[in-house]
Amino acid sequence: MKKLPHLALIGALAVAACSGAPTSTQAAPADTAKLDASGAQPATPLADAPFTVQEIASFNEPWAMTFVPGTRAALITEKSGKLKLWQENGPTQDVAGVPAVAYGGQGGFGDVIGAPDFTTTGTIYLSWVEAGSGGTAGAVVGKAKLVQGAAPRIEGLQIIWKQDPKVTGRGHYSHRLAFSPDGKYLFIGSGERQKFDPAQDMKANLGKILRLNPDGSIPADNPFASEGGVTAQIWSLGHRNILGLTFDGTGKLWNQEMGPKGGDEVNLVEAKANYGYPIVSNGDHYDGKDIPDHVTRPEFAAPKLWWNPAVSPAGLAFYGGDLHPGWKNSLLMGALSGEGLVRMAIDGDRLHKSDRWDFGQRIREVEVAGDGSVWLLTDGEDGKLVKLVPKK
Repeated sequence: MKKLPHLALIGALAVAACSGAPTSTQAAPADTAKLDASGAQPATPLADAPFTVQEIASFNEPWAMTFVPGTRAALITEKSGKLKLWQENGPTQDVAGVPAVAYGGQGGFGDVIGAPDFTTTGTIYLSWVEAGSGGTAGAVVGKAKLVQGAAPRIEGLQIIWKQDPKVTGRGHYSHRLAFSPDGKYLFIGSGERQKFDPAQDMKANLGKILRLNPDGSIPADNPFASEGGVTAQIWSLGHRNILGLTFDGTGKLWNQEMGPKGGDEVNLVEAKANYGYPIVSNGDHYDGKDIPDHVTRPEFAAPKLWWNPAVSPAGLAFYGGDLHPGWKNSLLMGALSGEGLVRMAIDGDRLHKSDRWDFGQRIREVEVAGDGSVWLLTDGEDGKLVKLVPKK
């Protein structure tokens, strides 16, 4: 393991002018209230963070990770189509038996999570992009058994969900996965595929958060279950590009999503709620055309926090541990264009912009291990698995 001193140097140079930002463990209440109500959030130099950064391993375009229960290992997806088994005390191995993926643009291998009953079944869930006819594509979700050992592999891969319809383009697949704390339901983030209108179309599962049983069937108490078809899958709608989905310690579901030009947001996800995209957003279209802000249409659910200029959120994890003082009951969010890590304190059904650290590198994924340690994946062809180590 080696330190990444260059990250601290880059961060310090990039945001030296922001040295008056809130401290690393808490912000003054007045400052927090002002930040929470705005799109602003200044970054703190990494050198002033309450942790150091250790580089652990390298990967080719890593996208997602999950720790393997009961082990000192993690599964890591690489966007071009590989599934890696990283071992703290052993070699990083390729996992055989993975599906072919439609790689290109934002598409390829996506999320990986363990089933709630993983310790007895070895079941994992994967998401990836599948090619369709006529140059179309769409995200799919599958389940399989992970077989560990000298030659790790997955067996019995079964697709349980698909984006419908498949459309052209290579953006906004989202395909983030999360199980409810009781293990009964699988939630899937499905992006609107840069097509705008599908986010409000109840006959498409694009631009939605979906709720399924672990086998892919539809729960009888889903809010639109009686309507059948893909409509029955829908839990919430009016989303754009969902790149983070997590439950907090009290069972509330949160998502983050990229806004258009500005307007990145974090939402408290509730059944049947419509989050308004593309009718409202706190950002604007990339061609400069205005999108009305959330305040103009109170019938739509507004974000709990938003950012403008954009930070391009990626990865979202709940922190309930004690290893990092002052972080308990927080959300941790990576930032791509924002090149860093954002911490948000949870206060009931509200969030506070507590910290933002400038890493000088795009952060693709955030994961919390069982011991309360925080791990990140940096983005790109030479992406790194890094660990945050609390300063003494």
